[in-house]
Amino acid sequence: MPPAQARSFDLQGHRGARGLFPENTLEGFAAAAALGVATLELDVGMTADDVVVVCHDPALNPDLVRDAAGVWLPRRGPRLRELTLAELHHYDVGRPRPGSAYAAAFPEQVPRDGARIPTLAEVIQAVPQSRLNIELKTFPLQPDLTVDGARLAEAVAAVADACRAADRIIVQSFDWRGPRYLRRARPDIAVAWLTRREALAAAQIWWDGGDPEQYGGSVPRAVAAQGGPTWGPDFADLTEATLAEAHALGLRVVPWTVNSPDDMRRLIRWGIDGLITDRPDLVLQIL
Repeated sequence: MPPAQARSFDLQGHRGARGLFPENTLEGFAAAAALGVATLELDVGMTADDVVVVCHDPALNPDLVRDAAGVWLPRRGPRLRELTLAELHHYDVGRPRPGSAYAAAFPEQVPRDGARIPTLAEVIQAVPQSRLNIELKTFPLQPDLTVDGARLAEAVAAVADACRAADRIIVQSFDWRGPRYLRRARPDIAVAWLTRREALAAAQIWWDGGDPEQYGGSVPRAVAAQGGPTWGPDFADLTEATLAEAHALGLRVVPWTVNSPDDMRRLIRWGIDGLITDRPDLVLQIL
């Protein structure tokens, strides 16, 4: 097997590199890029005034968000769709809540007090040398949480065009409506198809039609039927056999979210094409 570097290994920093820096922030993305991470993975939603912003949760997360007075939210806050961009900028997302499970999961994260939820345009402009893997956070089982996948995909494409960055973005989602819209309307924009075992029971909804049984139970075949080129499985679902099947179908395979060095080494040895991780610094050491 050729070394990972010879296979154009795509190391992606998850939400920037949330094991080291505040997730989905300008400060975190800049720091991850400075480490040598070429592709920055991030999440997007849309505000009440239709601005595409970079945030994982559809509503403000009390483990990550403080108000303008520096007070932690006592419970889940309003949805992004209920806040204008100006209102959203009152909140600080520069450190996790002390004592929270999130803080315990990422003890090496370095705070950046004053960090705000950025717009997608701000991120694109802040890291001009980076490739961006943009996850559309839409929820077909809870359609009132966000705009629909196709609308968010269209808005992301418009931001990328305005920033002259369509050639350095990838758009991915568990809700296949977004990537499918871009496959049809914007074939110049790269797409990826996210999957996880827990969602297969409702695959007809997440995939907007279709079912694993149509493909003999094969998720790689379902992704290939969409035109590929990239499959993003939960790393815990991936086997060496399904990886080989995906490669035989011409797919690139970039699993998420791989944080254990042992898992990193095993998956790289199998021949994955990249991986998404909270700790890209560990992957760089291994490579």
